[in-house]
Amino acid sequence: MFKAFLSPILSGAFIGLLALSATVATTAQAQTTLRVTTIPEEAATEQVRKFTPLANYLEKQLGMKVVFTPVTDYPAAVESLVNKKVDVVWFGGFTFVQASIRSGGKIVPIAQREEDTRFQSVFIAKTNSGIKSLADMKGKQVSFGSQSSTSGHLMPRSFLLQANIDPEKDFKRIAYSGAHDATIASVVSGKVDAAALDITVWRKFVSENKVNTQDVNVFFTTAPYFNYNWSVHADMPADLREKIKAALLALNPSNPEHAEILKLNRSTRYISTTPENYKGLESAARSAGLL
Repeated sequence: MFKAFLSPILSGAFIGLLALSATVATTAQAQTTLRVTTIPEEAATEQVRKFTPLANYLEKQLGMKVVFTPVTDYPAAVESLVNKKVDVVWFGGFTFVQASIRSGGKIVPIAQREEDTRFQSVFIAKTNSGIKSLADMKGKQVSFGSQSSTSGHLMPRSFLLQANIDPEKDFKRIAYSGAHDATIASVVSGKVDAAALDITVWRKFVSENKVNTQDVNVFFTTAPYFNYNWSVHADMPADLREKIKAALLALNPSNPEHAEILKLNRSTRYISTTPENYKGLESAARSAGLL
């Protein structure tokens, strides 16, 4: 009688243990691959070139497969992390704010480049255009990057508004190129008269002789603000989040392999960051009517 009573209990416990084991195995299996994407601030081929060495580095540090997949536009990067279709995203400050709001505060920034604590945008025009100041842009055709870009739209628009320039009222036409490299091309080709973009992309193009500063150059540089970061979803296991953060912060410019990764990422080193660093961008976006 005792044996007959015990068997169903043991049987139920065994089934429960099997179910638990299956859950643990599934969870462990899900964590064998880290899915990474970035906002498409430049062409997809350039994103792959820039981030593949970092993905390879993370594979070694984390002991798991890292898959980098470019997305088509900035909103896609936001939605991919909010909906947990990817695990880690390289956001601009504004896309981080958008993702944080969309997720109800469940997006966690874990690291930013040292340069992102004092980021800037530049306004460029052809040197023979007669555009020498923000006021000179009135009546002109102007390009921003993506509408969700921090350095290519939000902050340039914010500084224009501070200078009492309303893009919708004061510009002849507004274009959105979608990416910083396309923004430069739109000025070089004469499609627009002036444009705003990420200062680090501009400097990269100049250093690589991809733009002739005798023909096109900077006429205005903004004040500094916080920008890009690597973010994860709050539902990511804490230990994995900390491993990713530690790997990013461990990149050392004195190590040749690390130095190449940092150079491709236009960075001197990565440092910790917090959601509070992006409150100013949220305020700027609300003031500009973008949120």
